[in-house]
Amino acid sequence: MAGKSPEEEHPVKTSGYAAKDPSGVLSPFKFSRRATADDDVRFKVLYCGICHTDLHFVKNEWGLSTYPLVPGHEIVGVVTEVGSKVTKFKTGDKVGVGCLVGSCGSCQSCTEDLENYCPKCILTYAVPYHDGTITYGGYANDMVCSEHFVIRIPENMPLAGGAPLLCAGITVYSPMKFYGLDKPGTHIGVVGLGGLGHVAVKFAKAFGAKVTVISSSEGKRDEAIKHLGADEFLVSREPGALEAATATMDGILDTVSAHHAIMPLINLLKPHGRFVTLGAPAKPLELQVFPLIMGRRSVGGSNIGGLKETQEMIDFAAKNGIVAEVEVVPMDYVNTALERLEKGDVRYRFVLDVGGSLKA
Repeated sequence: MAGKSPEEEHPVKTSGYAAKDPSGVLSPFKFSRRATADDDVRFKVLYCGICHTDLHFVKNEWGLSTYPLVPGHEIVGVVTEVGSKVTKFKTGDKVGVGCLVGSCGSCQSCTEDLENYCPKCILTYAVPYHDGTITYGGYANDMVCSEHFVIRIPENMPLAGGAPLLCAGITVYSPMKFYGLDKPGTHIGVVGLGGLGHVAVKFAKAFGAKVTVISSSEGKRDEAIKHLGADEFLVSREPGALEAATATMDGILDTVSAHHAIMPLINLLKPHGRFVTLGAPAKPLELQVFPLIMGRRSVGGSNIGGLKETQEMIDFAAKNGIVAEVEVVPMDYVNTALERLEKGDVRYRFVLDVGGSLKA
């Protein structure tokens, strides 16, 4: 494959949008996907969510990007072809692919259905695949993926609203399950009401939790309580607001990616409470150990989920009517959408109408 252009690497011609350099500007891009292997599922992409990770990658803000780069790891569509050894899917099925398209399959994490923690896991875009070619994501009209990494989308789930759950949904669902925050009556704090935060509120309420949204913006109070169903709302910048809620919460999901003080938030935890960071601030956060020791509190993190748990999450969401709040936009709006996302100007997730607007 060495030396071949993206359009010549594989036999199936594909169209999409790619960033060509760290300017992050996307433009139409012709490339190719591999032929459908025995264990592969190929599908026509109908919708793809725009995740904040896409923004980081197109601008190489994490130093991991390879260009040309086709982003997108919240991909949903309809199966067009399956390999001879595929048993779980057939032509016409609604399916999705999230953040992963491969792993080693043999390490402890893989054998425990935690492919997301496999040291050799393969991201959906911008990294080498098993054959050495670079993976391309869902800002494209066609997708092919090993059956193991394909998620079945329930018939009753709207595809546009369901797409972001493949990243945002599992990112909040997995820590709630792992840290025991999925029990009825649990008091959960959700810091930040964006792409992750609004979905966290929905899942927490579906688990039967009491939910307090913590935000720097008073303007989100009505949205949090009246629309999303949160029980309480705290403005972190309001004098005395956090102090009044000291030691009232069993767990906190911090979804904020900007640098911020976490000690005032940790003080909201009851003894034995768990603070889980899901955002990825570029600068280190300051952590004081004394409040942890005195309350036997813990600080942890979480990163998406394995394929088994992702399917479980999607099925739970469909059963409970959970979808992301989305703004569906055409493919040629993608650069404007990324600019607005960077400014926080979206409620709460952009989703690209790939099937309805991307020209082959």
